[in-house]
Amino acid sequence: MILIIGGMGFIGLNTTVRCLEVGESVVITQHSASRIPDAIKDEVGKRVFIERMDVTNSFEVSAVFRKHAEIDRIISFAAPPARGISPEVDYYVYTTGLQNTLEAARNFGVKRTALASSQSVYGGLKSGPYFEDAPLPIESKSQIEAHKKAQEIHALHYASRADIEVISLRIGSIYGPHYYSMFHPGARIAHAAIKGEEPDFSDKPGGTMNQDDPTDWTYVRDLAMGIQMLTTAEKLNHGIYNVGSGRGSTLKETYEAIKAVIPEAKAKALIPGKTPGLPENPVMDLTRINADTGYVPAHNIETGFAEYVEWLKHNAQ
Repeated sequence: MILIIGGMGFIGLNTTVRCLEVGESVVITQHSASRIPDAIKDEVGKRVFIERMDVTNSFEVSAVFRKHAEIDRIISFAAPPARGISPEVDYYVYTTGLQNTLEAARNFGVKRTALASSQSVYGGLKSGPYFEDAPLPIESKSQIEAHKKAQEIHALHYASRADIEVISLRIGSIYGPHYYSMFHPGARIAHAAIKGEEPDFSDKPGGTMNQDDPTDWTYVRDLAMGIQMLTTAEKLNHGIYNVGSGRGSTLKETYEAIKAVIPEAKAKALIPGKTPGLPENPVMDLTRINADTGYVPAHNIETGFAEYVEWLKHNAQ
C-alpha cells in the first residue's frame, strides 16, 4: 500500500490514478481540501482511503500509519503554495514536514520514500541537458529552487544515518488533466481555446510571452507513470532521478500542437524571440530512470496536448 501525501493535488491525483491502474492500493492525505474527484470516487473505501493530515503535525502523521499498517511506501508532494505565504511558513512546512515524513518512514519500516523535488534545482545552470550528478549553485532564485535543493541534501543524509531508502524526484514542467494553477502557458491557451477566447497573459510583463522560450514540458500522465515506476521498482541504484519528457519544447511548438486539434485557438500574446538569460537546451536527461525502471515517456508535446484537449472537452475546469 502506498501513502500519497498531497494526493488530491494536480500531480498527486494523477499519480493516484496511475497507481490504481497498475493494481496498487493507496492512502491519500488531504490538508485543507475536502473533495472526492470523479477519477477516484468509485475506489474510495475499496482501494483508495482518504485521511485528513497535516504533515507538520507528527501525531497526525503517526495516526495515519497506525490506522493503515499496510503502508510500505511513501510518495510525498507536501509543499507550501508555489508563490509562498511567508518565509517562515515556507521553512516550517518544508523542514518540519520533511522531518515528520522521514521519521514515520523509519519508525514504521517503510520500504521506500519518494520525495517530490523539482526541475527548478537546475535553475542556476546555463545550459542543459541536466544530469542528476551536475553540481548545483547554492544561490537560488525562488523558494522552490532553494527548498528543494535543501530537501534533497537533508533527506539523503537522514536516509544514510537512519538506514532507510529515500529517493528525490526532480519533476519537470507539467501539464494535463486536473491542472488548475494555470502557471503553464500552454494550459492557458488550451483552456481559452475550448471556450473560443483569447488566453489571458495580463500577469506577464507587457502581457506577452516569448514564443521561442523552451522548457522540458511533460505530460502529467507520463510523469505519474515515472513516479509510480520509481516507487514500486524492486531495486534502484541512485537517490536522485529526473522525471520529465527528455525533450525541450518551445511555446510556439506548444501553440501549434493545440492548433492542430483546435484550429481556432488564439495566442496573440506570443511574440517572436527568446527571453534573455534563459538556459540553452533546458532538458532533463532520463538515462537513470530509463536504466533502472524502463521508463520512456509515452507522449510528445503533440500527442500530450491532443489528449489533454480531448479531456478538457469532457471535463470542465
